[in-house]
Amino acid sequence: MPTIAILGTFDTKGEEHAFVAEVLKRRGHQVLLIDVGTGAPSTIQPDVSREQVAEIAGMDLHAALHQQDRGASVEFMSQAAPLVLVHFFNEKKIDGVISLGGGGGTAIATAGMRALPFGFPRVMVSTLASGNIQHYVGVQDITMIPSVVDIAGINRISREVFTRAAGAIAGMVEEEISQEALRPVIAASQFGNTTDCVGMARDQLERKDYEVLVFHATGTGGRTMEALIEARKIYGVLDITTTEWADELVGGVLTAGPTRLEAAARTGTPSVVVPGCLDMVNFHAPETVPEKFNGRLFYKHNPQVTLMRTTPEECEQLGKILAEKLNASKGPVAVLLPLKGISVISCEGQAFYDPGADQALFASLRSNLADRIEIIELEEEINSPVFAEACVNKLLALMK
Repeated sequence: MPTIAILGTFDTKGEEHAFVAEVLKRRGHQVLLIDVGTGAPSTIQPDVSREQVAEIAGMDLHAALHQQDRGASVEFMSQAAPLVLVHFFNEKKIDGVISLGGGGGTAIATAGMRALPFGFPRVMVSTLASGNIQHYVGVQDITMIPSVVDIAGINRISREVFTRAAGAIAGMVEEEISQEALRPVIAASQFGNTTDCVGMARDQLERKDYEVLVFHATGTGGRTMEALIEARKIYGVLDITTTEWADELVGGVLTAGPTRLEAAARTGTPSVVVPGCLDMVNFHAPETVPEKFNGRLFYKHNPQVTLMRTTPEECEQLGKILAEKLNASKGPVAVLLPLKGISVISCEGQAFYDPGADQALFASLRSNLADRIEIIELEEEINSPVFAEACVNKLLALMK
């Protein structure tokens, strides 16, 4: 019988979580009530008290409560909740998790949920679910349900929302995912300027019975790809489009953060890496570009996207950064360089054609990459069939 963890601040939201527990029990599920409150005593009897939460997490609850600061208490439980949920997950004692909360409760519960692996059923009913939820969800598959009304008792609206939420988590844990005929998964990074290359590579890999997941290199795409690699869901990486590092370095809007390229290196996942689209930094409409970039070379991709050409100095730095990340690789990795253009618009005759900047990038990679990392240079544009095939063949060789 599946067991669903109900994580909540039972000092203020005990009645609501107890309601969800009763709905789940009527459906034949076991529940595990985990109290992460830090205020008044729990209003319901938990299966795991806040003291036990702290003990499992190896943290000092009394020291946190002594501060008598709500923010510090929320931060404490936001650190403890991931450790506790992972503990019960590793012990195979929970099959899903649900929580109800306002600002503090959502912060605590989703911190715990983000620590669980991709695919694990997670439902968060929140007063914040109708706004920007990226901070709470991250790149995880957490289901957020707007509470519609405040989570303050059971009424005609909350009763329906909570019942549907309980049904959602119950359905998630009841449904089995077919594992038949699953093919090895390849992760590929793509931008509009590298679509042709990735499309050709994907076709070739799928003909060889691989499943290819394509991630748009818009910041969220890169972070999601990194998370799946970290979770060891990926068999090989075709990182054609590392453009997010240009935004991270220069200050564009599509950065994936400073850990981009680290997951494959850390897990030893075979990888082919290309400096695709490192010729561009992304901004929104032209009027949003910071004044400090006045005088730079820009290209209007569309009314909402403005691209800025990277300079030779920036390209040299990007080469060093990529080399540093790849030098930490525990598994096989190779770098492929398309010497005639790293994006559609950096090829000869196009808006961002700048041989000096590209050569600075290539030279920096050559001089900073460890000797054990193979560099393959082709007199091709990034979207040529020859280059796409070379990327595929090298990845297949590395995966052997």
